[in-house]
Amino acid sequence: MTTFAYFCGHEQWQPEELVEHAKLAETAGFDMLVVSEHFHPWVDDQSAAGFAFATIGAMAQATERVSFATGVTTPLFRYHPAVVAQAAATLDRLCGGRFNLGVGTGENINEGPLGYEFPNYAGRSSRMREALEIMRRLLDGEKLTFNGEHYVTDRAKLYSPPLGPVPIWLAAGGPKSAALAGEMAEGIVTSVKVPDETRQNVIDPSKEAALAAGRPAPKILATRWAIKAENDEEAWEALYPWRGLRAPGRLDAVDPMDLRIRADEMPREEILGRYSLVSSAEDIVETYRPLVTDLKADVVTIQMASLDQPALIEMLGSEVLPQLRALVG
Repeated sequence: MTTFAYFCGHEQWQPEELVEHAKLAETAGFDMLVVSEHFHPWVDDQSAAGFAFATIGAMAQATERVSFATGVTTPLFRYHPAVVAQAAATLDRLCGGRFNLGVGTGENINEGPLGYEFPNYAGRSSRMREALEIMRRLLDGEKLTFNGEHYVTDRAKLYSPPLGPVPIWLAAGGPKSAALAGEMAEGIVTSVKVPDETRQNVIDPSKEAALAAGRPAPKILATRWAIKAENDEEAWEALYPWRGLRAPGRLDAVDPMDLRIRADEMPREEILGRYSLVSSAEDIVETYRPLVTDLKADVVTIQMASLDQPALIEMLGSEVLPQLRALVG
């Protein structure tokens, strides 16, 4: 059974707006909310960066049915993995057992501003392996003494435990993270550009690693960026808070001002060409169809921006979700 999620982007909307979007998305018929977690946004001139754990707590009180997932948080630098487990357990209680913990190895724009050294992928992956073990064991109820290369706990325990099992989803864009997810996580968060490449580079390696570890294949949360607009001018305006996301040096940047400057030096058509531009419900259905029919993702996340987000959410519920659900059969 495919779950359909709506993406709540802290990099564009203030937390109080996102709580309203959450209520609208639940009313529209979405099953899940995927909530981004950032310290800095992608540009500095039209942006936001609220504290996602607090926002999700408010969303939990404002909704009744939808589940939640962080999309994604980094349990390696700003937060000790045990603190992330504590946050996940608290949010699970506040939302009545509807929480999923999405984690990833992060970007320097969230860690560098606080003085943390941002190592290469190998260093981050080594930290993530320890973090996944710590979070899983704490969320499963252990009193944990752990002495790793990167993290230590001394009889740590969650005294406000989750109401039930909290799945951990690991972000993966390539085979190394996918294999780690297959070995140690319950699910994968992946952004899809070319479905066949996602299958080859993410889904297949995760299944192979899970099989070798004697674990079930991880579930797949697949997302894809789309911009709803009638023309390129409108698309650029809708994309404005996100344009730094496609600027050079994204992973290494600390100041969103730098990404804004780099993005504005690029031809607009080059940045717009890296997003799916849609103008109708039919366009949106065709954009997300491969995630349903080709990848058969367990969770399909609609990650969109427009000039009127409440109207977009209503349209997604009334015109897009029924068609996508029909594709599932």
